[in-house]
Amino acid sequence: MDQIEVASCPLCGAAESDLFDRRLFHEELVINRICKKCGFVFQSPRMTQARLDQFYVREYRQLYQGDAGPVPKDLLAQSARAANLVAFLKSHGVMQLSRHLDIGASAGLLLQAVRAGYRCESVGVEPGLAYREVSQKAGLKIYPGLEDLPKEGANCFDLVSLAHVLEHMPDPVWTLAYLRQDCLSEGGWLLVEVPNLYCHDCFEVAHLTSFSQHSLTQILRKAGYRLLAVSRHGRPRSKLLPLYITVLAKPMSESELAVESKVKPEPAVRLKRRLGLARRRVVERLLPNLAWLP
Repeated sequence: MDQIEVASCPLCGAAESDLFDRRLFHEELVINRICKKCGFVFQSPRMTQARLDQFYVREYRQLYQGDAGPVPKDLLAQSARAANLVAFLKSHGVMQLSRHLDIGASAGLLLQAVRAGYRCESVGVEPGLAYREVSQKAGLKIYPGLEDLPKEGANCFDLVSLAHVLEHMPDPVWTLAYLRQDCLSEGGWLLVEVPNLYCHDCFEVAHLTSFSQHSLTQILRKAGYRLLAVSRHGRPRSKLLPLYITVLAKPMSESELAVESKVKPEPAVRLKRRLGLARRRVVERLLPNLAWLP
């Protein structure tokens, strides 16, 4: 596998890191490191950008679920997640949308749920050919990459969503800043959901970064967003385990952007990870039917 060492922390830019986790994932060695300055956890070495591009087009779904195209279990989970995300938006005051962009649109189920819930235009980005074709057959506008979006559509989306996508990005700060500058309309909303470092297994070959609520908040601030709402939860897989972190954010104002945002280090990351996974094991043992839903 074509790999590169990550020379600096994707959050704070510091050059020094320590080993955090080392394991095999589908027979691939996955090594995660922790920044010695801010406590951010990231994969290093990782696939090169060229290898990542090829991986998502040809291999990702086959590796994770044994099939390049959608499988019933995956579609069921995506449908439930989409319903939960729309409910999250509405519960936090997002009542009207005109244009929605979903990054990592997969089979298009979140796009369809937002379109149905808000009667808006929904556009997606999905690199996987099989999933992109499924979405297109459902009548959705789906593009292979952000660079393929029509240029005349810049800064015209009042909702941009990334559901279980940001952890796949080599440079999450750059990705979010780009979306703010080139895709979101003035006053638009950003919706992000990621695995929770303190409960989810999360160390997979495709997960290049791992997020706690603290580090996700720091990423958003550095990329020019202010956090409006956050939820740690297990939907749709668990009633009790906080497997995921969902956030709603908006771009900072010009005056806010003018103030330099310094990264606040997170203490005791290793301890929080150990305690979180220990709690998960206890819940799984005592309340298995609520810990994991069918």
